[in-house]
Amino acid sequence: METLVMIMAGGASEDLSVLTAVRSEAAVPFGGKFRIIDFPLSNCVNSGLYNVALLTQYMPRSLNDHVGVGKPWDLDRSQGGVRLLQPYLSRGQTGWQRGSADAVRRNLDFVGEQRVNNVLLLAGNHIYKMDYRPMLRFHGQMKADVTLAVRRVSPFETHRFGIVSVDGNMGITSFKEKPRRSKETLASMGIYVFQYEALKEILADDKLNDFGRDVLPSILNSYKVCAYTFEGYWANVGMLQAYWEANMALLAETPALDLYDPEWVIHTRSEEQPPVKIGPEAWVGGNLLSNGCVIEGVVERSVLSPGVRVAAGAVVRDSVIMSDTVIGAKARVERAIIDKDVYLGEGAEIGYGVDNVPNRFHPDRLNTGLTVIGKNARVPAGVRIGHNVIINPNVKEEQFPGDFITSGEIV
Repeated sequence: METLVMIMAGGASEDLSVLTAVRSEAAVPFGGKFRIIDFPLSNCVNSGLYNVALLTQYMPRSLNDHVGVGKPWDLDRSQGGVRLLQPYLSRGQTGWQRGSADAVRRNLDFVGEQRVNNVLLLAGNHIYKMDYRPMLRFHGQMKADVTLAVRRVSPFETHRFGIVSVDGNMGITSFKEKPRRSKETLASMGIYVFQYEALKEILADDKLNDFGRDVLPSILNSYKVCAYTFEGYWANVGMLQAYWEANMALLAETPALDLYDPEWVIHTRSEEQPPVKIGPEAWVGGNLLSNGCVIEGVVERSVLSPGVRVAAGAVVRDSVIMSDTVIGAKARVERAIIDKDVYLGEGAEIGYGVDNVPNRFHPDRLNTGLTVIGKNARVPAGVRIGHNVIINPNVKEEQFPGDFITSGEIV
């Protein structure tokens, strides 16, 4: 095996609010039945890459349970397969991993044992379909030490990415991590190919802890670093608005991300659930409904995970509802992200009113009208909740301060 794949799956993005209060970013559900980690894992096996390691750290239990031994991705193998590399303490290592580069550094002994020429580093929080083989061929043809996958982004989004400049031969001449302003719009996708010996040399400097912030800006003059352009669909869903938009984009008549392509299947650990049941008085339109859903009310333009129940008289619109959540009779949900195992009481309203006051604790994170409810929350019957509200995981009915939660609050 010439290539080892390492997926950075230990992130704890605060920008996903309560969704990552109970799990790592890579384990967040997406598109009904999937998790975010399913996309890089499926890309690997569809690209013929079967030697994969997941680097974990933050709240890994949900991710570990989902991936298991890798059977849904054909990664339960005696040679190669998927390995979950947990952080550990030793005589030479203390404390937590300090960034993506430090996570790889602490596992260089494992990398060396694989006897590979290249190490393909992937982020665990991106939604996309990509064949990695053309990038690996490009890396070899260019005789590069490091190759970055890049794509054009909107000038208004450059502050979210590492921005690169290239010469006529696609050599990278500058790299700026999340610049406040930039004339350049060529963004790093967080997908890197390192020649193994170069990776080992670079990580010998223990001051370089993060690939985007530390490593890439510091090696441009001493290593050959090239850019590989990717033209397909790709979404960084590390922010609530981006996550919601990526889910809603799946509802388009011809979505940019085709989940039904038999030539590029997105594999996942499927739940054992009965078929969808739609009641005689129900009305559904423009949704993604997963197995086990029981719909007795109205569901429009929404993404429902397995086991969601929508009672008679309830209305759900423009929302993402995760597994085993119950929407009570005559409840209303508008523009919301609701995590797993939530109970919404009879007649409760989410997204009430027309005001759009940003969340007063996290105005930069939640200001577009979404309301987010954490896992296992219990919302009382009849309560009205405005926009840009955060309901924390495991909140009980008696913890609500009243029957009206104004926009921008936290419970």
